Amino acid sequence: MRLTKLELQGFKSFADNTQMQFDAGVTAIVGPNGCGKSNLIDAVRWVLGESRASALRGDSMQDVIFNGSTTRKPVSRASVELIFDNADGKAAGQWSQYAEIAVKRVLDRSGESDYLINNVRVRRKDVIDLFLGTGLGPRAYAIIEQGMISRVIEARPEEVRAFLEEAAGITKYKERRRETEGRLSDARDNLARLEDLRAELGQQITRLSGQAEVAQTWRTLNDNLLDRQSLLWVLKLREAERELQRADSAVAESGRSLEAAQENLRQIEVRLANAREQHTQHAPGICLCRAYLRHLVRSVEPDVHQVEQGVQQA
Repeated sequence: MRLTKLELQGFKSFADNTQMQFDAGVTAIVGPNGCGKSNLIDAVRWVLGESRASALRGDSMQDVIFNGSTTRKPVSRASVELIFDNADGKAAGQWSQYAEIAVKRVLDRSGESDYLINNVRVRRKDVIDLFLGTGLGPRAYAIIEQGMISRVIEARPEEVRAFLEEAAGITKYKERRRETEGRLSDARDNLARLEDLRAELGQQITRLSGQAEVAQTWRTLNDNLLDRQSLLWVLKLREAERELQRADSAVAESGRSLEAAQENLRQIEVRLANAREQHTQHAPGICLCRAYLRHLVRSVEPDVHQVEQGVQQA
């Protein structure tokens, strides 16, 4: 891949949209001190995934956003885009099929940072993986800035070895090995957790098996109880029906007795009415007889009194 274009907007001193073309061959950017040459190096590092604000000569990552000047207002976000020619198809992974690859990073003042490859949102790791083994990256040897040569000369053996490994193209394999070892370590941890889970689940299965047996026994007994309750209710219903029939018979018999009593009462009432009528008809004669008897008694009372006295004297 070959870098063909750099586009900046709102990044440090580049408030307006700025585009730089890189033709084939040697391309140099020259200018006086303070014109922004170092900002271009920072922009390349930043878009490739640099996460240290100190490496970009700032206190925080928001310092890369244009903060205004005496004649310009601050902007709300910064963006940098690198465009590579991939006509030879040497890009890694799924991006090898594209003839041109655009890597872009956008940051707003809220701290939200987005990475895009060909306008597809990706992770920072995806951007770093794209350039593994190419010598290009946020801290790779291909980006040489002021003072870097002296740092390389004065570097410790471990740092020099890192530069040599990057130049030899084995960094991506070491990175993949590190990722694989990390995944294996995670897998071992997961297996250990799975073993713990298996043991715990085994205990739970034993306990749940006992509970299942108890539940099955309860279900069987409950079904039997329901069946017996149903039979009991059927028996009670039949007994109630028989009681109802007996009550209906008793009510019918009582009705018949009541009708007979009412008929007898009507006959008695008729006889009573007849007796009253006869009494009314014979009442005057009875009164005369009673008067005659009283008169007769009064008339014989003196004779009776004399007889009684004679008997007493005798």
